Amino acid sequence: MLGVVNLDKPVGPTSHDMVGLLRRLTGTRRIGHAGTLDPLASGVLPILVGFATRFSEELTGGPKRYEATIRLGATSATDDGEGPIQPGDRPVPDEAAIRDALGALVGTFTQRPPTYSARKVAGRAAYRAARSGEAVALAPRTVTVHAIDVLSVAAGDGGTDVTIDLRCGPGTYVRSIARDLGEALGCGGYLHALRRTEAAVLRIDGSVTPERLEALAGAGRLTDALLPVADLLPLPRLHLSSVDADRFRHGSRITVAVEEASGGPDGRRAIFDHGDQLLGIGSIVGGELRPEKVLAEVAG
Repeated sequence: MLGVVNLDKPVGPTSHDMVGLLRRLTGTRRIGHAGTLDPLASGVLPILVGFATRFSEELTGGPKRYEATIRLGATSATDDGEGPIQPGDRPVPDEAAIRDALGALVGTFTQRPPTYSARKVAGRAAYRAARSGEAVALAPRTVTVHAIDVLSVAAGDGGTDVTIDLRCGPGTYVRSIARDLGEALGCGGYLHALRRTEAAVLRIDGSVTPERLEALAGAGRLTDALLPVADLLPLPRLHLSSVDADRFRHGSRITVAVEEASGGPDGRRAIFDHGDQLLGIGSIVGGELRPEKVLAEVAG
């Protein structure tokens, strides 16, 4: 089996739990995910099956889109609802101030990751160190937020809930957006709910639930949920003749035409044979195609 499952992860399970589900249903160990979702988050989680795991780097990148609810008026040690939660001592500003502060979080800027995250500190996950009571200092990273649209602002007993439609680049922590909004407003804030609606070319309206996967597996139709890797790679395509395709499969470098060597910022291409079958990924350097990732078998 080879392909990508556009899984609608429910709230509760970890991303690794969803990998375990696919391992059980497919009977194969070679399965991974592209882009982690926290247990409290739901939505699009790309699951890579078989040799599709070779393309995790390419499929993890790309833009993301979320529907997020930020609760203002309190802070959280984890920057989300897992807490512990500490009520704020200052009132939540009005909606106009909230919108202005969100607008300042659009663009390319340096973001401080949450203390409780999977990022490594001295080879150890930050959240493990934090739970052990160790001081955690994570280096900031540069992220890009393309747009934030306010969907609703509603005051309640637990604070003021601000629901937004967020479009961002890879590596952006929505929990940090919530925390930073609360800090900018002076009232505190944390991520109350999160649903990923898009990941690269995958959309929530084309996703499948774990229950649907169970039903497909029971009917012997699990392959119906597999999307071809070739359709998802965010790279220009390059087709090779049968002779050059065979050379590429064996890791040989291939001279390419000038028009093929030009274009594209980094020279990377998704490589196909004359029958439109994916062979792997290569880079064009100085008019020469150099294999980077080569599939051991023909993939759709």
